[in-house]
Amino acid sequence: MFVKEGIIASPGIVIAKALVYEKILVEVNKHKIEDTEAEMVKFQNAIQKSHEQLEAIRIKAINELGEEEGAIFEAHAMVLDDPEFVEGVEAEINNNHLSADYAVKNVTDRFYEIFDQMDDPYFSARAADIKDVGTRVLQNILGIVQADLSKLDEDVIIIADDLTPSDTAQMDKKRVMGFATNIGSRTSHTAIMARSLEIPAVLGLGDITGTVKTGDLMVVDGLTGKVCVNPTNEQLESYQNEKMKYQNYLKELEALKDLDAVTLDGRKVELVGNIGEPNDVAGVLKNGGVGVGLYRTEFLYMNSDVMPSEEKQFAAYRSVLEAFPNGPVIIRTLDIGGDKKLPYLPMDDEQNPFLGLRAIRLCFKEIGLFKIQLRAILRASVYGHAHIMFPMISSITEVRQAKAILLDCMKELDQEQRPYDKAVKVGVMIEIPSAAIAADIISKEVDFFSIGTNDLCQYTLAVDRMNQEVSYLYDPFNPAILRLIKQVTATSEKKDNFFTGMCGEMAGDPLAAVLLLGLGLYEFSMSALSIPQIKKIIRSVRYEDAKNIADAALNMDSGEEIMDFVQESMKKLNLNI
Repeated sequence: MFVKEGIIASPGIVIAKALVYEKILVEVNKHKIEDTEAEMVKFQNAIQKSHEQLEAIRIKAINELGEEEGAIFEAHAMVLDDPEFVEGVEAEINNNHLSADYAVKNVTDRFYEIFDQMDDPYFSARAADIKDVGTRVLQNILGIVQADLSKLDEDVIIIADDLTPSDTAQMDKKRVMGFATNIGSRTSHTAIMARSLEIPAVLGLGDITGTVKTGDLMVVDGLTGKVCVNPTNEQLESYQNEKMKYQNYLKELEALKDLDAVTLDGRKVELVGNIGEPNDVAGVLKNGGVGVGLYRTEFLYMNSDVMPSEEKQFAAYRSVLEAFPNGPVIIRTLDIGGDKKLPYLPMDDEQNPFLGLRAIRLCFKEIGLFKIQLRAILRASVYGHAHIMFPMISSITEVRQAKAILLDCMKELDQEQRPYDKAVKVGVMIEIPSAAIAADIISKEVDFFSIGTNDLCQYTLAVDRMNQEVSYLYDPFNPAILRLIKQVTATSEKKDNFFTGMCGEMAGDPLAAVLLLGLGLYEFSMSALSIPQIKKIIRSVRYEDAKNIADAALNMDSGEEIMDFVQESMKKLNLNI
């Protein structure tokens, strides 16, 4: 018996036999080749076969998991047609006389490295998708067939180094009870799929594939992030009891779906979802979200080979707005730059890209691009309650500049006699310390704030959260962060018809919920699966108690002290997380 601890990717407790899923190592031919035409035929045939396989997987994924998961394989098919990928491989074959398999490996590795180095965890996690597509083409060139997870004889927990979208789409969903992997993060595909399947998953376990054997009895505890291999009878009984408690807890959460997020003493807040594309709406609705607190529109641009047209954007925004006829849909304008680049929008390399030309700054340089997006949002605004949000704002001057461009778009639509919501609300992301400090000044020009804790922490604490050497300093509970949050909410409380929300990771953290409530946060925007638990916490506490907790926390010296205090306070209030 032994226990390992990793990253909680999907909650729950499962007990089943382990199935170690190891892939065949692919060896490529690194020798120079003379018959480039033959290699080109191999590559083209592999592309065609990969298309056929992905279409079959896409249909299976839609039937078993839904449209959202099926869309993953549409994106994979787009990689197969991407001119940079295809032409890159062809150039390696024709110009460098590489074998088709070696050429595919080189280009795939190049794409993978670009995505893997992105600081945004969502986009760095997409590197696995790139690798999945490249590996599929490579295997089709070499005629390699991997183990089949679609035909399983018993319930199992999949143990793997990592799982690709193709792995998870094809596996027997009725038999796979959970995942445990060597690598991965909360934003990796494996984590996303585990949450979609609503099965427990613990990732980042280091060498779980080397320490577990197929057939070992195993417990994956997605509540604590631990896995237990070959537990004792006493441990097994304990885990079974905890599993039963969690299942009862889920039934309680499900009963809250259509209820408001209101405290015991009447303070109502809005719980909304973060989305990246229209397909994500279903999850928000399923979990009781009343709207969208962050629509990351850059996905529209990054999932396209060309600049998305005004019509394409209009259709996407309209579909989301129509899904929430009574709730807000906060659409963040293009947040590209730093670690997120577009192949069709050339950008110079920068020494410090996270402090450089990105987000609203890029939009000011590319005004034509910016206006296309603003026009699309305005046109869609008549189909719901659209809110426009500008990212990376550091001063009121930038807000006024952005609003001037927005006004130009409104005038154009007036001249064209196109309808739009003339009272559309405009807000800003508070993710730069200067914006938080000057919140009272910026509030003169906007209708709402949304605090982006991910970047606010990075910029305030001068910490790269993806750098393992210094990531321990990245602490949303740091007193400096809490004081900035309080400064922002205090500003909004002084204004009529004004609100402050939060769309960073902290908004979906159960440990932070009472603290943020007490700091005066009105709107919590998070991943869809986090909504029910945050709602239960909000409905189980008095606002006055939450304010007292927040006031006390603001006078503490360190993030560790604050976390310990909040945990102890929640226990006293019988708030289990």
